[in-house]
Amino acid sequence: MIPLRSTERTFAPALVTAGLIAVNTLIFLYEETLRPSSLNQLLTDWGIVPDRLHLTSLLTSMFLHAGWLHLIGNMLFLWVFGRNIEDLLGGARFLIFYLVCGLIAAVVQVIANPYSRIPTIGASGAIAGVMGAYLIKFPRARIITLIPIFFFITTMEIPAAFLLLWWFAIQFFSGFGSLGENDYSGGGTAFFAHIGGFLAGMLLIRLFPPRRRWRTWYADE
Repeated sequence: MIPLRSTERTFAPALVTAGLIAVNTLIFLYEETLRPSSLNQLLTDWGIVPDRLHLTSLLTSMFLHAGWLHLIGNMLFLWVFGRNIEDLLGGARFLIFYLVCGLIAAVVQVIANPYSRIPTIGASGAIAGVMGAYLIKFPRARIITLIPIFFFITTMEIPAAFLLLWWFAIQFFSGFGSLGENDYSGGGTAFFAHIGGFLAGMLLIRLFPPRRRWRTWYADE
């Protein structure tokens, strides 16, 4: 299932969300200009390598991506769920919230796989935090979702709570199912970053009160 957009209305341009998408895209386009050896060096220097961790990489890693599908998938999820959270918090607090969730997600991934020598990169931990916040603040929203059914592709409106909990369940069982693997140097999907980011978003959003304008929009509901 691929989310396309939320039916929840917004009341201000999502400038920070759009800015994050632009920055991630520009950095990825720079990656595309590098030779394979230079790209590998970039990812090793600025991605998270738990076996020889540099603290700055906890931040820089969330602006690197491994390919077009990785980038497009992350940016689509950020756009679908990020706009309403930015609208709720305001741009500055949304940016702080996003970065803090990304840092927590990175720390959880390092704790879960402390001996890995493969760089962990991507914005998905921070975006998972946005999704966790969305579950708390907009559980009754509906998400226009692209769904393949056999040889056909259709769209459906799916409750946000169902879609987000379904996504989290996949990350949870995949992550804990991978604990039995013995290859600590391997790469793959950073499931524990997703788990940590999602839970961090659910908890931290309670510390970020909605901006005053939001209360007036929903005063009669």
